[in-house]
This record gives sequence, structure tokens and C-alpha cells, in this order.
Amino acid sequence: MVRITVSGLLALSGFCRVVWAQAAPQPVDRIVAVVGTTPILASQIEEQLVLTQGQGTKIPDDSAGRAALERQLLKQMVDEEMLVQEAQHDTSIKVTEQEVQDEVEKSVANVHKQFTSQLEFETQLRAAGFTSEEEWRRWLADNQRRTILQQRLIQNLRQANKLRPIPPTEAQMRQYWEQNSQQRPRHPALVTFRQIIIPAVPDSQEDLRARQLAESLLAEIRHGANFAELAKKFSADSSTRVQGGELGWFRRGVMVKAFEDAAFKLRPGEVSNVVQTNYGYHVIQVERAEPAEVEARHILIQPRITDDQTDLAFRLANLVYDGLERGASFDTLARGYADPSEARIVDALPAPQLPPEYPRSLATDSTRGLKPVFEIGGATGRPKYVVLEVTKWQPEGELTFDDVKDRLRDQLGQQLAVEHYLEVLRRTTYVDVRF
Repeated sequence: MVRITVSGLLALSGFCRVVWAQAAPQPVDRIVAVVGTTPILASQIEEQLVLTQGQGTKIPDDSAGRAALERQLLKQMVDEEMLVQEAQHDTSIKVTEQEVQDEVEKSVANVHKQFTSQLEFETQLRAAGFTSEEEWRRWLADNQRRTILQQRLIQNLRQANKLRPIPPTEAQMRQYWEQNSQQRPRHPALVTFRQIIIPAVPDSQEDLRARQLAESLLAEIRHGANFAELAKKFSADSSTRVQGGELGWFRRGVMVKAFEDAAFKLRPGEVSNVVQTNYGYHVIQVERAEPAEVEARHILIQPRITDDQTDLAFRLANLVYDGLERGASFDTLARGYADPSEARIVDALPAPQLPPEYPRSLATDSTRGLKPVFEIGGATGRPKYVVLEVTKWQPEGELTFDDVKDRLRDQLGQQLAVEHYLEVLRRTTYVDVRF
């Protein structure tokens, strides 16, 4: 029976509404290939043809073109079957029934969303060749299990360094690019800009108060106070406060340097002296430690930013703006005023990825030059002011070969590695193609 892969269609079409094609007449089934002891049937190729058509690919009208497409689909099915069988022979690869069913439930839920009623869903399900939802679920489960097996096998091979990318030639990349011309992605508007972000900083009095509070909390901890309880009460880190300052495990390079240096010097159970970073004052406690990572919690005390300091930062931002407008050196002004933790040059940022607090007009305004000073971080009580100059703006359009060349090299390199592995499998696996 010919069936359309509902979950496959949804996955490849971004969960858009599926319009099923009419199922082709049921062929007289025959074996077109054998992989190991597993047959592949002509009806399975017909299923793949219907799926391919449902994804928007035009099926050739002439018999030669259709036969070529069928041979291509059969090759893919043979490759997948070899990977599945190899994964089944690998005792380290486990696929639980629970994870299969979890994925099935996601697929079922996403398909149901596309229909306004259960009756409409069941009608389309029957049109796809399934007699019941339960039959469809079993079919989804089988396909999901096979997909996970293939993914785990490839993942294991890469982790074991047995599936190294094979660098493609320029000609191979060009050929791949041309062969996939109908699937070329489009890029959104791209914005390139440079910016000087000026933070409002606490005055000396507020800074002293924060440090004194951090020192007093450290003294309490060293006299037996519960670190987690003090973190819940005093820490300014809203993302960890409820968990008693728990940061979990982290490696070097994740935290700012001063924080990292202090944490990696501590033994399990030890508490740091007060550590100053650009976020404020920290007290750190390491809970567990490994050579390359530690598990820790912290208390963050941030000095209060007064209104006067906020006004000062805004005035400085406008002075920087005026300086740039008069032709002053961007680098000189950035060295003198920019927050070192913020990026100064942003190249070809897709408009949808602009930070939420940035003006939406940046996504559509093609005018280059300085933009009005704007504020970010106001809701946190630690505002910053952005002096931004757009240096390049590209409208939405098709990606060029040069745009994706590096990504293409990585993608094709991985693909060539898998193809090479499949060639090795063919030498050790019984494959009989009868098509």
C-alpha cells in the first residue's frame, strides 16, 4: 500500500499544512533489492516517490526520467538500511521505547494542529493509506526508531574519530551548489554596524556599600552561615538566586577571567575572597572539582546605579555621538568610553537576530550612518547607552556561493565522509539490487 510519510512531510516543510497527493494505484509488489536478509519492495519506492512529490519535487513525466529518480531513491533506501543494520549490530547503541514514543507523540501533536477537526484529520489519514491512527502511529514509531539508530551510529563514529570529514574540492562544491539550486536558502536583510556601548557605572559611595555587604556576607559564611540561604536572600543574579546561587558545572573560558581564576583555585568546600568583576562583587563556593571543570555557586552583590550616574552615561553617549559626527576616530573613542564586554564591530547580522532592545528600524532602514543614541538594559537597573553607526545594509535576497562556501565545505565534507563509510559497508554487506 502506498503511504505518504506524514511526519517526514511535516519535518521537511517546517510543519506547514500538508496537502496529500492522490496515492498511486497499488502496484504488484516485488523485491527490488536485498540488504543483508532484508528485502526492499517496489511499493516502498512508490511511497518515496509520493513523499518526494509532496515535498514539492516534480516527478519526471518521461519514463527514463522517472526510472532515474526511482534508482536514486532506491540507492538512498539501500544506504539507510545498511546504516540501520550496522547500528543494530553495535551493542553500544541503545534506543529506548520511551524516546521513540516521545518523538512519535511530538509528530502526532504537530500533525493534529494542522486540522480543524478530528474528522478532517481521519479523512486525510485514510487518503494517505492508513486504516487507523493506531496503524499510523506504529508506522511512525518504526521510522523514528530507524532514524535514531542511524543518527546514533554516525554520532558514535564521529566521536571515535572514525568518520573524519573529507575536504571537498572546489569543483565538488560548485557541482553540489548547482545541483541543489532549487533548495538554495534566502537570507534576510543583513546589517553591519559598529557601536560604542557606554554603561552607567556606580559612584564610589555605592561601590563601597556593595563591597562592604559582600565582605560581611563572606564573614557570615566563614562563621558557619548557610551559603545557599544567603544567596537566595541577597544575590543580584536572578538566574541563580532561587537555586541558592547554583551555577552547575563549567569549564575554563565560560566565565569572565577574574571569576574563573578565583573559582579554579578553590578546592571543594572552599569559599573565595570577594571577587570583583564588571558585574559587581562575587563570593564563590566550589562544591565539586575535576581537572578541567568545577561545580560552584556564587552570591553576586551589585552596586546600585543612581539617577545621576545614569544621566552621566547618557551625556557621555551623546558626546561620543557628536565626536563621531565631527569625524573623530572611532577606535580612540571606543578605547576611552566603550564597555569592554560588548562587541564593537558586528558584521552582516541577520535582521531577525537583532537584540530585542535594538530599534526595529535597523531591520528595514537601508540608510548608512549614525543612528540616534538608545538605551539597553534599563529593565535590569543597569542601563547602557548605544552609539551605533550602520556601515552596510543588504536587502533580503538569495545567498551566493561565496556567502555559503565555508558552510558548504563543512557540510559536504561530512557528507563525503558518510559516503566513504557506506562504500566500506558495501564491501562487507550483502547487497543485491534487482531494479
